[in-house]
Amino acid sequence: MALGGGTFLVQNKVLPGSYINFVSLARASATLSDRGYGALALELDWGPDGEVFTVENSDFEKESQAIFGYDYTSDKLKGLRDLFKNLKTGYFFKINNGAVKAANEFATAKYGGIRGNDIKIVIAVNIDDESKFDVSTLLDNTVIDLQTVAVAADLIANDYVIFKSDATLAATAGIPLTGGTNGVTITGAQYQMFLDKIEAFKFNTLGCLSTEKTIKDLYIQFTKRMRDEVGAKFQTVIHGYEGADYEGIIAIKNNTLDDGWPVSSAVYFLLGAEAGCAVNRSVTNKTYDGDFTIDVDYKQSALENAMKTGQLMFHKVGEEVHVLDDINSFTSVTVDKNIDFNSNQTMRVLDQIGNDVAVLFNTQYLGKVQNNNAGRISFWKDLVFYHQELEGIQAIEDFVPDDVVVEKGNDKKSVVVTNPVTPVNCMTKLYMTVIVK
Repeated sequence: MALGGGTFLVQNKVLPGSYINFVSLARASATLSDRGYGALALELDWGPDGEVFTVENSDFEKESQAIFGYDYTSDKLKGLRDLFKNLKTGYFFKINNGAVKAANEFATAKYGGIRGNDIKIVIAVNIDDESKFDVSTLLDNTVIDLQTVAVAADLIANDYVIFKSDATLAATAGIPLTGGTNGVTITGAQYQMFLDKIEAFKFNTLGCLSTEKTIKDLYIQFTKRMRDEVGAKFQTVIHGYEGADYEGIIAIKNNTLDDGWPVSSAVYFLLGAEAGCAVNRSVTNKTYDGDFTIDVDYKQSALENAMKTGQLMFHKVGEEVHVLDDINSFTSVTVDKNIDFNSNQTMRVLDQIGNDVAVLFNTQYLGKVQNNNAGRISFWKDLVFYHQELEGIQAIEDFVPDDVVVEKGNDKKSVVVTNPVTPVNCMTKLYMTVIVK
């Protein structure tokens, strides 16, 4: 990140950039950026090693086998199916530690992982030209690529294998690739590598599937640093963590009960739901329509206690499972941060403002517009227009343009903005008195 960002206590920043505080009022060409972007590191049987790769929703539906090694309907992908129910774009990192590529005498798997062992190379003499060979690549005994060549050097790599150009082609009924592994035990180093790489990307929500407290602590500290020091406004979804006490962390309490899957697998669905939720909407009462079995065997008292400790809960409504309330882990209410900061809908509005105003300033004003009265009026007009857009979609209410103040800072290069906003939240509680006459 070349530009400065985050929060400020005094006007003493060195790097050019946008420093934005969100506080509560004491109680007695700006455009809205898209949402739907999420980031996740996970162990995979197939896929690129050591790099963040991007998958669009439509690509996942059509090309999941080439990307992740399995057909869209495979049980291996049910976590990702949950994720992409609401996600627009995913940034993924294969967290495996030292995955090994499967191989045989004719080809090497494109990626490391055990899925490469399900690939087979079949070679037959071409019936029309006996000087050539039909070389087929099979996955689960289904042909996924067929090439007719005279020598191995003419073969072109496909989505699954890289051919060995020095191999000697000969008819074979099928030779499987072998030796592919997912690697050795994953350590914190792999997660740190992912966080280092994902820092350069812009996304709405980050997910942590790990059930180890040390890894979850790593994600929490990363989130705090990115939000408060770098200015990257996103939230992180973790599982089974009480006491995170931070508006940037969404902590799920419910376990999933599926064999062969971590108890944290509800992270998939909530990561997508939070990332894909519009700035003027809430995940409260959202129906879980995924593939996992979520443990919702909680009494009302347990649900209340979880919410008081900043844990998001799924609960049963009839025969369905719903999100109880769209909250994050923030619980330490102060004068500057009231209970509104516990609402993810509020945080979506504030994060949207933080991200969009930073983009507006960094692209349209930083180093381009003079810090004089005319320049500040121009910035004020853009801020007013932007907030009127938010009010128009009912993300904020009671916006008063004159409440926005843009003035010169302590030095000639600084501009100070005071920007009161009132985020709108969806209805969650009904208090009604019925009077009988």
